Order: sequence, then structure tokens, then C-alpha cells
Amino acid sequence: MTSTVDPTTAPTFTELGADPQIAEALAADGITHAFPIQQQCIPIALRGTDIIGQAKTGTGKTLGFGIPLLQTITPGQGVPQALVVCPTRELGLQVATDIERAGRIKGVRVLAVYGGRAYEPQIDALKAGIDVVVGTPGRLIDLAQRRDLDLSAIKILVLDEADEMLDMGFLPDVERIVSMIPAQRQTMLFSATMPGQIVNLARRYMSQPMHLRAADMGDENATVDAIEQHVWRTHPMDKVELLARILQADGRELAMIFTRTKRKAQKVCDDLTDRGFAVGTVHGDLGQGAREQALRAFRTGKVDVLVATDVAARGIDVDNVTHVINYECPDDEKTYLHRIGRTGRAGHSGTAVTFVDWEDIARWQMIDRALKLPFKDPIETYSTSDHVYTGLKIPPGTKGTLPKEKQTREGLSAEAVEDLGETGKKKPQGGKQHGSKPHGGKHGHKDGKEHGKEHGRKQHADAVARTEPDPEAKPKRRRARRRTRGGKPVTPEA
Repeated sequence: MTSTVDPTTAPTFTELGADPQIAEALAADGITHAFPIQQQCIPIALRGTDIIGQAKTGTGKTLGFGIPLLQTITPGQGVPQALVVCPTRELGLQVATDIERAGRIKGVRVLAVYGGRAYEPQIDALKAGIDVVVGTPGRLIDLAQRRDLDLSAIKILVLDEADEMLDMGFLPDVERIVSMIPAQRQTMLFSATMPGQIVNLARRYMSQPMHLRAADMGDENATVDAIEQHVWRTHPMDKVELLARILQADGRELAMIFTRTKRKAQKVCDDLTDRGFAVGTVHGDLGQGAREQALRAFRTGKVDVLVATDVAARGIDVDNVTHVINYECPDDEKTYLHRIGRTGRAGHSGTAVTFVDWEDIARWQMIDRALKLPFKDPIETYSTSDHVYTGLKIPPGTKGTLPKEKQTREGLSAEAVEDLGETGKKKPQGGKQHGSKPHGGKHGHKDGKEHGKEHGRKQHADAVARTEPDPEAKPKRRRARRRTRGGKPVTPEA
């Protein structure tokens, strides 16, 4: 991510004590000046002090612990010396990528381990020698129990998004991992919020940690200050039409749409595909290969709309996300912050639109009250409402289908599905990913209908062939049967 902090006031990474090779690698990616959480963490972490870092989403926490981590280890030792634990696969992959890019000149080898992938490639990489391991709790425990992951040389432990791991029930697994690594280590714990369980975890497994906070205490609105927000009461039958028009707003680049359920995410993806949009989706019913395919296509711009469940809100860090749409009202204020935090990152501005159904008014009012927002009574909104066009700068006359001349994206099918040797998933018959549709879904839908008709005709022909007699077939000889009772033949008289 390109740094957007003010270079006249923010210090450079070299001034904070970063290794020149790390600073050079970051400068090659356009990252030269530090964000507040990085300014606080890097000098203290380089002294070996345990840290509890607290900052809002999208403020560069990864480099806050990544730079000290890279300078603590010695590349080429053959066994992992640093361990980063993350709650989700997507976040783990993102963190591993950021650390690897920052340490590429130093020759640091980083490996992301998480479920959904085959064990063998990860085991082979560990045997070849890895310096930093980033992973989810379940796969880390599995590899450690198989004795494929050696945790005896860990010098530094990082728990990223610790509050999310608590929400997902990972605390017992985290405690188990902590018990496997040496007691003499540096521990850094990063979290957007600071619940009591995290404080207890810090007391048990950290040595005199220093609590660093990049935002004022109780500043729950810090995430949404730079985000233009719209909250509308909508009708379920009009949502897709309204959504399709929002996606044609002036200045929109990448957009993320959040739903509560996997089924709804897939349906929204299919509906938008039929309307001409280049769409990908990430949810739990997809295999890991399909999820990574959608994220790669979204990052490279082959699709410009990503539909996801809430799990994707924890770890997707993509530049140029200008619009976030809550297709369904979030469950609570924390989920709302995570969702809209996908835009307005690293100093950029963004737009967030939330659809509230009639039955969700009470839930939304609870969120509004908790975050002190001015949207207690969402305005009733339809796809033809004037304030939709004026508020989001949608060209007049825009309809719910993307015009042919604007369908310029390559689509999800242009991004190959990587063979990950996935575990725990049945391979779909015919090699087609579950729920996937070709870009320009009308043709794919038509082909599916024709295929279904052909399949039905074939089944009917097979049934007729089984019921109609074959004139050339020889008559079957009837089998003679003898009735018995108690082992004795039964006569007609009896």
C-alpha cells in the first residue's frame, strides 16, 4: 500500500531505526513515511519490549510489528524464528505478503500456512527452511503436532487482530500455541479493541508489556471519520436494482458488498453477473482455490466488484476500494466498523452505503446509538429516488444493467484457479467451481438451459427404451415355481 502520510511531519522508517535494506524495499513500493502506530511501535519493539498495540483498521499495523520482526531474526537458520498468528486465511495471506515484500532484500523467507490447502507443499517449504511463519491457529497446531513445524527456536511471537480471534473462539488454540514456544521471547499483541480477555492474555503470556494506542480512548468514530456514509431503508425486491445503479456512480473504482449469509452472497454475485458486472465472491461454501481466485482477480482489476460475507472483512487490504455497500444490516457496531473500514484506508476517502430492511430498524438504531451516528431513522429509498442519484453522483437515466460499452473488465474467468490440493472439499464434477458463472452471465445461463433440455431429452429417451419391448428380442422363458409348506410340496387339493 502506498503511504499517504504527510512527508513534512512524519518520520521516515530509517529515522525510526529500520534497517536500510528494509527501508529500501519499502521505498520501492512507494512506502517511505510511517503512520502513527508505526511511529510508536517500531522504536520500542526494536528494544525487545513486549507491546500491546491498539489502532483502528487500515492504519498500517502490519509494518508496525513487521519491521522489528525482520530485524530480530537472522535469515538462513533453517528453522522458524518468528511466528505470526492470524484469525482468518485472508488476513494471514495478506500479512505474509507484506512481510515478505519488506524483507525481500534481506533474503527473509516467509511462509503462510492455513487450512483449505494441502499439507505437502507447506511441509516441503518448512523442510527447505523458513524464517517467518504466518498462519491460522488450526493449521499451526496440526503442523506442530505432526512435528513438521518446529517452534523451539521462536524469538518473537505476534498475535494479530487478537480481538477477532476471541470473537471466533480461538482463545484455547492460541493458548495452546503459546505453550509450545520458548518462554524467553518477545511478544507483540495487536488489536483494534481491548476486551478483558486480551488484558488477561497479556498478563499471563507477556512480560511488562507497553500499551501503545494510536487513537484516543473511546474514539469509536475514528474509522468512519473519512468515510461518506448513507443509510437507507430499502425494500428487498428493489435491492438488486438499487445496487446495480449505485455501482455505476461517477468515480467508483473497486467496490465491496457485504451480506450476512453465504447463500445471499452467491445470489447477489449471480444477479450482478447477469446484469453485466464483473463480479467475484468470497464465502465459506467456496473452496480455498476459488476464494483466492476471486481475491486475485479483485486486486488485479479483472473484477471490480467483490461480494463477501463478514469473514472477508477481516484481512482484505486492497487499494482503490472507493465504495462499500452493506447489502444487509450488520449485526452490531463492531461488524459495521469492520465492513466500512475496507474503504477510506491509509488516509484515502471512501463511500459507505447501508441497506436497512424494515425488520432491521431496531438493530440499526442500536448501531447508530453506539457509534453516535446521525442516521437514527433511515430515509425510505428506492432505485428511482432522486437522492440516490444526487447523493452518489449517479448519471441521470442510469438503469439497473451495465451498458455493453462499459463491460470492459476481463471477468472472473480470466483469473485461473490455482490447484491447491484442497482438503476437506469434494471436487465438483466436470471441474467447474461451485457457484461460478462466466462473465456476461446471460450466455452462460442460456447454455445451461440448453444443456438441461438436452439432458432431459436423453433421460426421457432412456426411459422409453427401458419400457418399450424390443421386437427382435427372444421371448423369455418363464421360470417354473413350486410351492412348499414346511418343506413339503403343496398340492392343488391342499
